[in-house]
Amino acid sequence: MVTIEDIEAAADRIAGAVQRTPLVYSDALSRATGARVLLKLENLQATGAFKERGAANRIALLTEAERARGVIAMSAGNHAQAVARHAQLAGIAATIVMPRFTPTTKVMRTRAWAARVVLHGETLAEAADHAHELAAAEGLVFVHPYDDPAVIAGQGTMALEILADAPDLDMLVVPTGGGGFLAGCATAAKARRPGLAVLGVEVEAYSGFAQALAGQPITVGGATIAEGIAVRDIGQRPLAILRELGTEMLVVPESAVEQAIALLIEGGKLVAEGAGAAGLAAVLTYPDRFAGKTVALPICGGNIDTRTLANTLLRNLLRDGRILKILMEIPDRPGVLADISARIGNHGGNIIEVVHQRLFASPTVQAAHLEIMIEARDAEHGNAIVAVLEEVYTVKRM
Repeated sequence: MVTIEDIEAAADRIAGAVQRTPLVYSDALSRATGARVLLKLENLQATGAFKERGAANRIALLTEAERARGVIAMSAGNHAQAVARHAQLAGIAATIVMPRFTPTTKVMRTRAWAARVVLHGETLAEAADHAHELAAAEGLVFVHPYDDPAVIAGQGTMALEILADAPDLDMLVVPTGGGGFLAGCATAAKARRPGLAVLGVEVEAYSGFAQALAGQPITVGGATIAEGIAVRDIGQRPLAILRELGTEMLVVPESAVEQAIALLIEGGKLVAEGAGAAGLAAVLTYPDRFAGKTVALPICGGNIDTRTLANTLLRNLLRDGRILKILMEIPDRPGVLADISARIGNHGGNIIEVVHQRLFASPTVQAAHLEIMIEARDAEHGNAIVAVLEEVYTVKRM
């Protein structure tokens, strides 16, 4: 088991190599959620994620013989970058095995730390199997992303910083994949502030800890925007720690993670990847649990692919009703398009895209098929624009 002494020693060991990130109050997120929200900005680490802490501690504990052999890790991105960076700082050769689906931004940033990157497998589990094979074949030291006492202790140093900066804290909500981060934070909190509620967060497709702690068989899999916590094989050391501490898990839907990413950008002015936004997703999903409480949320990673980010923001606009798409069958005569455009513009709508078909989609030669994408202030405004169009035309929302 990892102890508070292990975590305190790790904090001393990694001081200077890892940033002591700020804990900031967010007025916008507090008003949006009904909780008093404090954000721990781990996305400001050099590699953009909290994984720096565990990797720095593990590499600092390598023997001279292990340093000479070099290290290997498997990761979907953040652990990869952390191991690569701290290996480079220590002058140690690093090999990183990543699943083929890993976002391009994480692959490129890992290579930028001079690591040898091997893309293998469709899942993290397949990448892990290949990493173990390479470790055995080449004599490399395997640095596990979460099921390693030194890594767990390193991750727990973040909780020490939060506890020092927030004496009035009620709850700490930790995104959870393999469990090392949560186990380290829960251990630190239990020792330093036994009454503090520490909660883990998983996404629905990868709720392995929630299932295991409930005595259920673990069944996970599928696509998720929170790929940083999409873990098939949870850590057995973290599981033992969380069972002993009685740590509770919250499970959130995919839509809540997308909403949290958008809210962090619009309200918090912060970029978070899916895993980094999972804590806020939990507050949005279970508002009654957090209402009126002082809650610390680690923004544990900011390495999101730009295309994914753009699509997430657009999907959130659609979900909020700030973008709407309508389908109309209109008379094919002069002036109709001008009238429709004027009705939308006069009521404050902004036309983003128009598709006008005479030949292929319309059921009659006397009509045309019109698709319009409109930007509105909010859902109520969008409904008002549609109502104005419906005074004259048949409108179907898509």
